[in-house]
This record gives sequence, C-alpha cells and structure tokens, in this order.
Amino acid sequence: MSSIDGKWDCISQTPMGDQPSVMELRSNGNVVTGTNTNMLGTIEISNGKLDGNVFTWQMEMTSPFPMKMTGEVVIDGDSMEGKVAAGFFGKSGIVGKRQS
Repeated sequence: MSSIDGKWDCISQTPMGDQPSVMELRSNGNVVTGTNTNMLGTIEISNGKLDGNVFTWQMEMTSPFPMKMTGEVVIDGDSMEGKVAAGFFGKSGIVGKRQS
C-alpha cells in the first residue's frame, strides 16, 4: 500500500469556517485517483500526483457554483497538511488523518 492509499478525514479551514470532508485515495505508481466527499456531494480528484511525500491534485466543483480547486499537502504517516486554492476564496489550510 502506498503512503497515500485509504480514506482520509479532512478539514479545510475556509473563510466560511471549517469544512469537513472525506478523501478516498488510491495510487498506481505516482498517479493518484479518488474522490472528495462533503455535505454538498462527491467530487472526482483529477491530475493527482504523489512526488515523494507531497500530494498535489485538482478538483472541479459544480455546485452550488462552478469553481476549480487545486491542492498540495505533505503526507506524514497517517497525517496530511497543506493548502487548497479555491478560486476567488484564495488559499485555505487543509489537514487530514487517515481512517484506521
């Protein structure tokens, strides 16, 4: 199992408050695919890449309005921490813990 595979309980620290989600990730070499699910639904992760312990990805939100998001986190065991850029909202912190 890669250092990124599994389900991750995440919190994005946005201007509208903390936003919980669950990222379900799987890797094939350095390519990472998966989904991010929150109270608004599920979004596919695209262009996911694992470079050492750095995971980068993109997501295209469609509801309640269209927005492209890009993220970069550092994986440290069962924890991740980094930033997500969310359109006009700018960059927000994100942290995550892998589900056991």
